[in-house]
Amino acid sequence: MAKIVRDANLETRTARARLKPSGKPYYRSIDEGLHLGYRKGLTSGKWLMRRYTGAGKYEMEPLGTADDTIDADGSTILSFGQAQAIARGKFVEVRRVAVGLPANNGPYTVRLCIEEYLAWLNENRKTGQDARIQATALILPKLGEIECAKLSTKALRDWRDATAKAAARLRTKKGETQRYRDVDPDDVDAIRRRRATTNRVLTTLKAALNHAWREQKIASDQAWRALAPFGKADAAKVRYLGVGECRRLINSAEPVFRNMVRAALLTGCRYGELCALDVGDFNSKAGTIHVLQSKSGKARHVVLTDEGKEFFAGLAKDRKAKDVLILRTKTTRWGKSQQSIPMAEACKRAKIDPPASIHVLRHTYASLAVMNGAPLMVVAQNLGHADTRMTEKHYSHLSQSFMADAIRAAAPRFGAVEESNDGVPNSAV
Repeated sequence: MAKIVRDANLETRTARARLKPSGKPYYRSIDEGLHLGYRKGLTSGKWLMRRYTGAGKYEMEPLGTADDTIDADGSTILSFGQAQAIARGKFVEVRRVAVGLPANNGPYTVRLCIEEYLAWLNENRKTGQDARIQATALILPKLGEIECAKLSTKALRDWRDATAKAAARLRTKKGETQRYRDVDPDDVDAIRRRRATTNRVLTTLKAALNHAWREQKIASDQAWRALAPFGKADAAKVRYLGVGECRRLINSAEPVFRNMVRAALLTGCRYGELCALDVGDFNSKAGTIHVLQSKSGKARHVVLTDEGKEFFAGLAKDRKAKDVLILRTKTTRWGKSQQSIPMAEACKRAKIDPPASIHVLRHTYASLAVMNGAPLMVVAQNLGHADTRMTEKHYSHLSQSFMADAIRAAAPRFGAVEESNDGVPNSAV
């Protein structure tokens, strides 16, 4: 039985008696995406549940009358604990029905496990949509109907290996037959890329299974814990632009897009993070940008250079804190995928070949910072990485190679050594 969540204002009739009658319920979170609500009445209150449905929306459902004046009977008159239990039961039923399972007494399948994990991601992270795309394309078709309790390491390994050998999917219009990339069995790098993709999907699957295991919906994690990802598949190949290319790109960008390019190069922020910035997120005194909405779900402060402070001060001048910082029109933000065409056009005019995506500007910021001597920990914090592992994976070699290049360029040279007539170098005489 799930543990009853405590709440000093709602768990006893004495505590609820002190609350003021209100049309708006008092809410208490009792699970991921699930709240128990109490609407105070003149004599007694009502319990209701509120569940998260995604995209910032909730659905509410009444549960019964609170035991404010009559003792609870577990059916129509409910205590705080009984209301929680009924809310959780309904919550699970709704999820099961949503994925095509009976409301009660059905198997806990990988499909249901994935759906519950995606609901948790939507509530707590910014990666729910990406995980859903991965699961729909590569996990659920093969594993969706298997009971989690019956998963074996062999079954998971067979799925992993088959996924890595399958042709890569190409973007296909909705309603059309799925297209695939041609497979060259002798292309070593193509094999590596497919394995790298499979590793990322395996990470999503393991995360979902681990989430269910921690919630005690799966008895053991042995089946997937014993399965390792492909080794040497995620070889980092980071592309970055040189300073000269960056200048050409800035100058070649359309005026309305130029601010986005400069912001990306001066902060290393992701495109989505830059789109969400308001004027109030720029702190001119501290010289920082406050990124509230990040991929990890954690806020951070990005430290700016003097050039960065001057640039953002110009964007924020004489504007209100709630105004959009980087404008696409006079009032609107940049949105999803709206950067692709102007970025490609800017690269063409700047003669950057092959064209760079806007994410390359994030790599450019980090790469140039590391080559200029910035410690990896500092770069990791500005980029929003939880630790230095990702930063080391992508950029540590730049620090080493740049040091080697600097030594080769600056170390003293002595020219050819002349030999004496007896074959002994003159320097030894």
